Amino acid sequence: MTLRFTRRAALGWLAASGAGVLPFTSHAQAEWPTKTVRIIVPFAPGGGADSSARVLGDLLAPLLGQAVIVENKPGAGSAIGVMAAAQARDGHTLLMASNSMIINPALNPQIGYDPIADFDAVGMVSDQPLVLVVPASSPIRSMQELVAQAKARPGQLSAGNSGTGTLAHIASEIFAGQVGAEIVPVAYKGESALMPDLISGLLGFGFLNLPSVAPHIKAGKLRALAVSSSQPVAELPGVPTVTSLGYPALEVRGWAALLAPHGSMAPAALARLEAALAKVLASETVKSKFAMLNVAPVVMDRQATARFLQAETRRYADIVKSRGIKAG
Repeated sequence: MTLRFTRRAALGWLAASGAGVLPFTSHAQAEWPTKTVRIIVPFAPGGGADSSARVLGDLLAPLLGQAVIVENKPGAGSAIGVMAAAQARDGHTLLMASNSMIINPALNPQIGYDPIADFDAVGMVSDQPLVLVVPASSPIRSMQELVAQAKARPGQLSAGNSGTGTLAHIASEIFAGQVGAEIVPVAYKGESALMPDLISGLLGFGFLNLPSVAPHIKAGKLRALAVSSSQPVAELPGVPTVTSLGYPALEVRGWAALLAPHGSMAPAALARLEAALAKVLASETVKSKFAMLNVAPVVMDRQATARFLQAETRRYADIVKSRGIKAG
């Protein structure tokens, strides 16, 4: 005689037999985390991603009942830290992801991880537009004038960026494609390295992070022409948005998101972490601390975050391909 078990019958048999599989599993999930939670930041200490992660860690710890530590794993444009997170299977490791996580595979398909398949979304963390700036000594005083100069001087107007394939580089390539101009992208090892050449006028313009340029704008060394968003930035009153100027394709955001290695955490654990993250991000403490970092907290559930990451991955893959951007 052949015995046929339905899923319901099999589960009923396990419960009746005293195996206790289901109660144990539910109990284990409800107790997550059972040890220290680690957030891998794929950048060096001191940057925006690192500072944001440490703010989150301090506030998540009491909600989760366990310590939350930040571990910096910089290198290869964030790829080293991202791969380390993707391979972590302890159920207590997270990744503070950013744009570079999805841009790098577009530049190098052999990089060793898939930004979508290898991670489960927990939620967005923050959002920050770039600022289009020129030297204060430049005669260019508006984006319209910058466009005119780029078209009038093909192959002569230089755009500084913090490295090939960075968001700053991508933004300048989008600009060139949008206005139909040929520019000269100049890559540096970070924004601090390019700043002297931009301020002195050796570089024509750049799309750079707000925290990097804000002090120089206030000091009168750089002139802000636009912010790469659809909404104005409070720190830069009077500076127009790229959308208001008629260039919505230039909306590029320096975002951060919290991810978990795919399949490493049970659904109940992900749900608990998602709720804790949303509570922390909505707090006045985070709003205040993030404001000091010139970033805005973003509350977004797992499903919406996953859709956002998928859309961003497709978008930047298309840009890299259409502009012929190669890894540096």
